[in-house]
Amino acid sequence: MFYNLKESLEKPALYTKSKEAFWDDEYISKQMLKAHLDPDFSGASRKFSFIEQSASWIKEKIPAQTYPKLLDIGCGPGIYAEKFALENYQVTGVDFSKRSIDYAKKSAQQQGLANTYYYQDYLAMDLKQSFDLATLIYCDYGALSTKDRQTLLHNIYQHLKPGGKLLLDVFSQKFYQQFQEEQKWENCENGGFWRPDEYIAFYGNYKYSNDVTLEQTTIVSDKEITPYYVWNTCFTKDALIQEMQEAGFEFCEIFSDVAGRAYNEENETMAIIVEKNLGGQVYEKVGYLVNKCRGY
Repeated sequence: MFYNLKESLEKPALYTKSKEAFWDDEYISKQMLKAHLDPDFSGASRKFSFIEQSASWIKEKIPAQTYPKLLDIGCGPGIYAEKFALENYQVTGVDFSKRSIDYAKKSAQQQGLANTYYYQDYLAMDLKQSFDLATLIYCDYGALSTKDRQTLLHNIYQHLKPGGKLLLDVFSQKFYQQFQEEQKWENCENGGFWRPDEYIAFYGNYKYSNDVTLEQTTIVSDKEITPYYVWNTCFTKDALIQEMQEAGFEFCEIFSDVAGRAYNEENETMAIIVEKNLGGQVYEKVGYLVNKCRGY
């Protein structure tokens, strides 16, 4: 028991994956849904006031009249997706939390929205249709390893029409610089976010030399020792553009966030719009296979 605890509290190797998909856990997913739906809490989704601003900006920047079919990747309970539908997009949402997808379907039905939702891992999604616009919002992209980011970009590319656009956001170098390493613990006698019964939570924040941060939570009870990992890869403007171009996308514009604020390197996030072009087909035929051979 002591050895397992010691091992679980140590700083893990880069991009170590959680053994359990906590976002799809029966109990934890219920707490995450509550967090998503809290209009004033930004721990799972951004505050509703920001989402309103963001959806309004997106409809002006990438209008539904020109880009009607929208794929919302990591859609959660459909908060953004519903805003998009009200702006006349034809919305398809994908998420790997069954509870969130079930909620999104029910909510859309209650509101008379034609949104379609799929319970799928977006690293392996196969929707058998193509889209004019894809969104990946709330810095989900940087939570993935280098290899998984390449897999995701390939999947998105395959689901976009020629000329289709991708909008995503990431954490910036400013976030990395301000991130503080620390370790602390909490005794949850009456249960909490992670478990319904008593447990102790050990929290560890770590920085890695390649612009990556980790927020680690280790749950300890009389039944288990379970660590969970939340990774964030932070980007410079040039590094993000290069990663998009290597995946076959053409750079369009960059901003401080998905509400369209002008780019500022002092901001903790940045958002990018890229486009699928004909030149990017080289990536489909050659580049992706090369990267796989390199083990990326």
